[in-house]
Amino acid sequence: MSDEPQPQQPHPGWAKREPQAAGDGRTGQPGAPGTPGTSEKAKKPKRPKRTGWRRLIPTWRIALSTVVVGLLLIVGGFFLGYHLVQIPAANALATKQSNVYLYADGSVLARDGEVNRESVSLARISKDAQHAVLAAEDRDFYTESAIDPMAMVRAGWNTATGKGKQSGSTITQQYVKNYYLAQEQTVTRKVKEFFISIKLDREKSKNEILEGYLNTSFFGRGAYGIQAAAQAYFGVDAKDLTAAQGAYLASLLNAPSQYDVVAHPENRPAAEARWNYVMNGMVDKGWLSASDRAAAKFPKPKQSTVSTGMSGQRGYVVNIVKKYLIENGIVDEEELGRGGYRITTTLQKDKQDAFVKAVDDKLMSQLDKKERKVDSYVRAGGASVDPKTGKVVAMYNGIDYVKQYTPNAVRRDFQVGSTFKPFVFTSAVENHSETQSGQTIDPNTRYDGTSERPVQGWTGGRYAPENEDHRDYGHVTVREATDKSINAVYAQMAVDVGSDKVKQTAIDLGLSKNTPELTPSPSIALGVATASPLDMAEAYATLANHGRHGTYTFVEKVTKDGKQEVELPERREHQAVSREAADTTTSVLRSVVQNGTATAAKAAGRPAAGKTGTAEEDTAAWFAGYTPDLATVVAVMGQDPKTAAHKPLYGAMGLARINGGGAPAEIWGQYTRNALEGEPVSDFDLQLQDGADVTAPPSGDASDEPGDGDESGSGEADEDATGDEDGSGSATPGDSGGSTPPGDGGGTESDPPSTGGGTPSTGGPSTEPGPTGGGDSGGDDSSNGGTGPGGGDTDGAGGGDTGTGFPGIPVTPGRQ
Repeated sequence: MSDEPQPQQPHPGWAKREPQAAGDGRTGQPGAPGTPGTSEKAKKPKRPKRTGWRRLIPTWRIALSTVVVGLLLIVGGFFLGYHLVQIPAANALATKQSNVYLYADGSVLARDGEVNRESVSLARISKDAQHAVLAAEDRDFYTESAIDPMAMVRAGWNTATGKGKQSGSTITQQYVKNYYLAQEQTVTRKVKEFFISIKLDREKSKNEILEGYLNTSFFGRGAYGIQAAAQAYFGVDAKDLTAAQGAYLASLLNAPSQYDVVAHPENRPAAEARWNYVMNGMVDKGWLSASDRAAAKFPKPKQSTVSTGMSGQRGYVVNIVKKYLIENGIVDEEELGRGGYRITTTLQKDKQDAFVKAVDDKLMSQLDKKERKVDSYVRAGGASVDPKTGKVVAMYNGIDYVKQYTPNAVRRDFQVGSTFKPFVFTSAVENHSETQSGQTIDPNTRYDGTSERPVQGWTGGRYAPENEDHRDYGHVTVREATDKSINAVYAQMAVDVGSDKVKQTAIDLGLSKNTPELTPSPSIALGVATASPLDMAEAYATLANHGRHGTYTFVEKVTKDGKQEVELPERREHQAVSREAADTTTSVLRSVVQNGTATAAKAAGRPAAGKTGTAEEDTAAWFAGYTPDLATVVAVMGQDPKTAAHKPLYGAMGLARINGGGAPAEIWGQYTRNALEGEPVSDFDLQLQDGADVTAPPSGDASDEPGDGDESGSGEADEDATGDEDGSGSATPGDSGGSTPPGDGGGTESDPPSTGGGTPSTGGPSTEPGPTGGGDSGGDDSSNGGTGPGGGDTDGAGGGDTGTGFPGIPVTPGRQ
């Protein structure tokens, strides 16, 4: 065996090397001497270089590398995007809703807010409507993922090839666009939509996503969400939509404005084709039977109406109910402003309509603003309350909220006049009050009804109110004095009871303790206080309810976003005055309707009780009345539309004057008859004061003619000595036989003492009649025993047609 090293074969993968230099001595290298096969290897051809177009084609190695890198970038980009793109807060438009105000029966009264949307839960959307939307937009919604790449590609291809702009989005993607993003067509928005949809699909259930989609989609006619759309097109709630109606609304999602067959009748064929597509899809998915599909007809949407917004009574009601919710702590003002509340009011549509019609028939239709300037001053307000529940069932606030902003049902700037007198008598019975001579006050107690007779027993100064038209009535019973609304009697009764007690009784019955000019003094009996029609309706409802009082309420139910029910304050009722006091007052007020100043109220055709009233200078006329089932107050007011000043209504409607027994009582009669139509006629069940069930014979000495305003305290009145049965308990003042003239500080023997007792505020009602009374705003006699400015001009004050403030006005005694 040779000791020489054996030659080794080169490794197949070795590269060819240059021959070694001579004398290298290494063997086994290519080209080395003695190495077999080296000549064959040296002759192997080289790989040709790429030339021409071949250089443009990547090698398989480059292609593979590119694919791998691309996939890594896509996967990395996906994970990066998934983690970087977060689910944002909802956009402002998606969360903006209107508040919906409903009548007691659930029908829509009004909506407020810039966006017509009312979000509802999925349970409040009919199954047919849900299935119709799925058939139109995403039939595999419940089984597919949040995104559909193939649909996106297909939609993009169709759009690019001129087949119309199409959406490849799933319902989840559309909901993300509606709720979280803006509507612009940009790559950035589409990328965000993609990632948010995937995340949302993991975090929310399909039902939650579908509910959100149905509440955020736009259906045309300004309606956002299927609830608003159901009302806009068919006048029903979403829960009541049929399959045909739901399919029509689902069709609108594709082209809201174009498929409205009322607005665009020329597009009806296209709308019907889309509707058929949806209906057939419901059959294909098993959501609708073939027989029901065959019987279904293309629905007829209702006419599109111009948004009435806050017109008519709507604006008044919305603002009044808002104020009620906020002031009673039911809903925070800021939260209410965000919308989404469904507020069921106590207002009953039939009664509300009846109230408006009665005002139109008996008042507004009788006005001629072109011929009579005074007719342009006429305003009306009223409120109607269920005595048993305290629910406000109807209101009248003005001809139209967009024309007259002040809500007349709740304004507190017009004197209530003689509608206050029943509170004086109620207080007398409640407090077992007596006359100056010690007789218990009841309906048959006799008083001196002489006009401008100074009241006795008042320690605050001389006060001698006039009767309407200076009429002298002589000795009359309380019942007669109420029938004829005699000021002299009731001013004296207020002193006999105690004006502070009268004030408290009025508050107990329902007037606010903050009622302007509700001040204890003899003038309180004449209605110098400026309560609102709603205040008065609440108080009269307490009388109708046998003296039991519960604060009124406007609201039956409040829900938020169709789910959360807002807690309402518990209504509490208590015995404000005794049943005997309330019922005896009712018996007296029944006589006013049967025989007194309110016979027009008999048009109601039911047992009724009530009282008329007229503010000083005839700036307002009132009727407050009730049946056992309904208490309603109506006021006709005079106000300059430009200056907002209170104005007398002399000559309005072509009449010499408007008093409570005219238009207000007529409105009350028609409204009450229609509001209670079809309901059983109920009679009053009264428990009376001892002796009140017997009516004393009428007085025979009342004057049938108006007095002349001079020496009204003279004559037979002087013959009545202290302790007579007139109940005044004092002789008529003045040895000369005449009443003390205005400006004289009293001074006769029979004047009330000048000391003792409470002193009212200065500037009281004038003892002079009508527009000429009172002199310089409370000078002369009116400086004693009154409440506020004198009986001068009241035109310069009054609530303006702005906001809901209720400014006071100069205070003077009621005329009637």
